[in-house]
Amino acid sequence: MVIVDIHTHIYPPIFVSLLRSRTTVPYIRTFPDAPDSSRLIILPGEDDPTTPSTSRGRPVGPQYWDIAEKVAFMDTHKIDISVISLANPWLDFLPAEEAGDAARQINDDVDGLCAKYPGRLYAFGTLPLSAPVETVVKEVERLVGMKHMRGIIMGTSGLGKGLDDPALDPIYAALEKHGQVIFLHPHYGLPGSVYGPRASEYGHVLPLALGFPLETTIAVTRMLLSGVWDRFQKLQVLIAHSGGTLPFLAGRIESCIKHDGHLKKEGKLKGRRPVWDVLKKNIYLDAVIYSEVGLKAAVDASGSDRLLFGTDHPFFPPLEEQATEWASVNTNYQAIGAAFGDDEKSMHDVLGNNAVTILNLDGRRS
Repeated sequence: MVIVDIHTHIYPPIFVSLLRSRTTVPYIRTFPDAPDSSRLIILPGEDDPTTPSTSRGRPVGPQYWDIAEKVAFMDTHKIDISVISLANPWLDFLPAEEAGDAARQINDDVDGLCAKYPGRLYAFGTLPLSAPVETVVKEVERLVGMKHMRGIIMGTSGLGKGLDDPALDPIYAALEKHGQVIFLHPHYGLPGSVYGPRASEYGHVLPLALGFPLETTIAVTRMLLSGVWDRFQKLQVLIAHSGGTLPFLAGRIESCIKHDGHLKKEGKLKGRRPVWDVLKKNIYLDAVIYSEVGLKAAVDASGSDRLLFGTDHPFFPPLEEQATEWASVNTNYQAIGAAFGDDEKSMHDVLGNNAVTILNLDGRRS
């Protein structure tokens, strides 16, 4: 059995330097009441000095940018291979004229990090989505020739107007042509107002537990409604956090589509692929859901052959200072064991074999 972590992030040093150089969201900064703790601020309002310090962004340390710490984490948790990716905010905030060069530098940097640990590290590349479409497509094509790249990571805003934006079609076409997987990851969540006036009293629980999954579900549903997978029937998308709430809500989404008078009047119900068909042919789900119940829903929606293990490192570290193993990772291991029981083949497939096949990895144990 080989264990592959396909949901694990890195903020390479060149990206950390960029975030430290900024003075507005997104950026890395300290606060006067906690001068010894650098915090990553990636969402509007996270830098409000009137909120509790523990609700302001995330504390960041070497585990975010030191690749040696990533490999040490892998060793501790018996992970053979990791497919690393830049985490939010990616490059969406850059001016169009700067994004292309930044993406090339970051992708080269990440590919170089992978080269330091042959056979253990691969990566999803980053696209300059604020740049002209031609620049984005050019970077897609360049990534195809890079030794350790196995697809790209993308947020739900796409080029700024969502994943149903027709302007994305040339990018989808390039990714489909070259067989590149899109790792779809949330970033913006939902408007802060939906959580109520006391939201800051609850740390990051509401935006992370609810905002991110719902953001993901809305983005993918817009892709379905706009016919992305009707136009690009071989486009493959790996969705973070076990698809948000998509596996649970897929039946409701399908029913609402079938019964929508506006869609019928506009002729958008003819020739449309059902949600279930897309889930089983075009969508992969990671296993970052922390429960047997969630995993079973993911398996029922897409199949055990389309489910892939992940940790979401370096996020969700243990709060106990002396802890060596991460409870968040062990919870995922336990959920997979519980979900598959005596079906060892499916369990081994989810833990690593699926990723080896889908992403064309070297499946030998390190």
